[in-house]
Amino acid sequence: MHRTIDFPNLGIHLKSVGDHITVFGFDIAYYGMIIGVGILAGLMMAVMEAKRTHQKVEDYYDLAVYGVIFSIIGARAYYVIFSWDMYKGDIKSIINIRQGGLAIYGGVITAIIVVFVFAKIKGLSPYLLFDTGGFGLITGQMIGRWGNFFNREAFGEYTDGLFAMRLPVDAVRSSDITTKMWNHAETVKGVTYIQVHPTYLYESMWCLMVLISMLLYRKHKKFDGEVFLVYLLGYGLGRVWIEGLRTDQLLLPKIGFPVSQLLAGTIVVVSAILIIVGRKKAAASQKAIPQKK
Repeated sequence: MHRTIDFPNLGIHLKSVGDHITVFGFDIAYYGMIIGVGILAGLMMAVMEAKRTHQKVEDYYDLAVYGVIFSIIGARAYYVIFSWDMYKGDIKSIINIRQGGLAIYGGVITAIIVVFVFAKIKGLSPYLLFDTGGFGLITGQMIGRWGNFFNREAFGEYTDGLFAMRLPVDAVRSSDITTKMWNHAETVKGVTYIQVHPTYLYESMWCLMVLISMLLYRKHKKFDGEVFLVYLLGYGLGRVWIEGLRTDQLLLPKIGFPVSQLLAGTIVVVSAILIIVGRKKAAASQKAIPQKK
């Protein structure tokens, strides 16, 4: 397999990009390592926000343990359910996540459930947990997306734009190569290349913008949970756009519509409504408080 990754319109040419390292005879995938770094960075971000708002840091360490475990399970389950044809002939491969196969929305949905359960047991406000943990979640997503870079996956349709990425055909899954990519494929010295949108890069940069927006917005929030809704709204907007570019979409059975695109659009609308309603209620409550003379 050829290991080059090029960004020809940026003049970037990487001659050998591996997908793992070998330690004492064991292969350790970069994908898993980057996911791990993203989790740690996300936890640090959530802890910093907890300290800033004078919350118990220990609660977030405890939440992280349960959240990470169950979110990975949820992300994998989401991916497998909507890609069942890939796994029904090899059930054991369901537990092999070293080569990718985690759906972000599956992890987010599971994390939301975990937060509600955790808050109920601990007697905490789940909405304050969401606001604080949301900073960690978007940070982890921003970093974790780079695992797709090393796996040569989660890319988009053919493009010759500024950020176009060129990959050897033998380094990607054949199911991710579209007719349009084949029509624009080039063969150089016996190696065939496709040129695609690096959607993992788009999403990582989009997550950075969402994180900055959350940091700027937090001082203006009117109710607990509002910053998390800003996260859902901002991230959802990006996914509606980015999911439309990808060639490895998880599709709704029989309908054939990208499930993550539909879910993202729904989340954007619902989050916007909840922010508007929540701010109106907060304003009404503020007016109802008797003013001291």
